[in-house]
Amino acid sequence: MRPVLTTIGLLILSNVFMTFAWYGHLKNLSNRAWYIAAAASWGVAFFEYMLQVPANRIGHTTLSLGQLKIMQEVIALSVFVPFSIFYMKETLSWNYLYAAICIAGAVFFIFRG
Repeated sequence: MRPVLTTIGLLILSNVFMTFAWYGHLKNLSNRAWYIAAAASWGVAFFEYMLQVPANRIGHTTLSLGQLKIMQEVIALSVFVPFSIFYMKETLSWNYLYAAICIAGAVFFIFRG
């Protein structure tokens, strides 16, 4: 169970960096040229990869590749939704709930054994 918890923790941290790398520039660097935003995003993404690669290597000791991918997607959405609502000031819609239900279905099918 320890490798799974370590993997989850590293993936959560990785996804915080990933979300800021992919979307943070839309708020913070919107008045800059795209290549400035891309360079800044690459700098942030470096830290994402430094967490994500070991997370997947550790996780793959006990989880299948499909399980790792679905876990990544669940964590990505779990980080993205609060980011989009609280940081980017997007409005919450029913579509978030519908997406969560679809992801829950994917979790069910990939982990049912």
